[in-house]
Amino acid sequence: MTNFRTLGRSGLVVSPLALGTMTFGSGEWNADDRTSRSIFDAYRAAGGNFIDTSDIYSGGESETLVGRFIAETKARDEVVLSTKFAFNGSASPLTATQAGGGNPNAGGAGAKNIHRAIDASLKRLGTDYVDLYWMHIWDGVTPVEEIVQTLGDLVRAGKIRYYGLSDMPAWVAMKAATIASERRVPGPIAMQLEYSLVARDVEGEYFPAAREAGMGIMPWSPLAGGFLSGKYKREDTSGTGRLSGANPFGDSKFVDRNWDILDVVKSVATEIDRPVAQVALAWAMARPGVASTLIGASKVSQLESNIAATDIELSLDQMKRLNEASAPAPSFSSSLANPAIRSMVFGGHDVVGWNE
Repeated sequence: MTNFRTLGRSGLVVSPLALGTMTFGSGEWNADDRTSRSIFDAYRAAGGNFIDTSDIYSGGESETLVGRFIAETKARDEVVLSTKFAFNGSASPLTATQAGGGNPNAGGAGAKNIHRAIDASLKRLGTDYVDLYWMHIWDGVTPVEEIVQTLGDLVRAGKIRYYGLSDMPAWVAMKAATIASERRVPGPIAMQLEYSLVARDVEGEYFPAAREAGMGIMPWSPLAGGFLSGKYKREDTSGTGRLSGANPFGDSKFVDRNWDILDVVKSVATEIDRPVAQVALAWAMARPGVASTLIGASKVSQLESNIAATDIELSLDQMKRLNEASAPAPSFSSSLANPAIRSMVFGGHDVVGWNE
């Protein structure tokens, strides 16, 4: 795995594919400890340096395993280690099953919870700092000023090196970047968002905001929860579990539009004699603004197939066909960048912006 990239406008150098470890630890869809270690070793052997976990994955067990694997391989200085905070109950002594519904300050993006969460994560990870700390999701109430202040304090204290924002409104990320820039304090360097050939709605607001603020895009679920692996059939979606209804990956992926997109992906895969999933990953990695793409696996063979996608260079014609087949429905915000409108504004002239 070559072609390392900086994450946003920062000096943090990361692999084109990041290893997501949501599958590490106990759980119905997860890998056992031995398989998790094999996945970790295979990723590192392929040259990967970016490991992503969270305090909520397997109730903190994923962090414990990742920390142990890094320590056993003496790879701390070589690995870019990231983890996340915000969801309630993953590491708190109070849980939602207790009287009163749990401790509200054991979740969210307030200063009290952030300090609690980072200390708990560092303990499980067995390290004194993380390279990248993610706000896992915006809580909807904490002022952005407080988030920037608290995470900037952690950078200055040496507990984290950088921070990023995941699953938040675009305006929150832009406001955080603006506050940090004006105050000359550490700001977010990346956004982590659902992004794939069948989930491109973030391009209208998030991508321009990320480009303007110097943040790299880090897609999660680039295979749409497995839909873009090509293993499902349009004529029979029975027994497909989490993809057939409400799930962490959004509404059902089994809609006509997505099947039509998948047909084009399969066509390109046939042309280059590669698995469908590899084509979907190659497309995501090639998109402007994408820094590192999250992959996850419960088997070593899945990981190795995903990593093989880094060798694919899709042709201009193939990218064009994939882009056109998966183009998101026009929205008001995306229409504002329409070249026809720009031409009207500038009296019929084509004007190219400095960052295009």
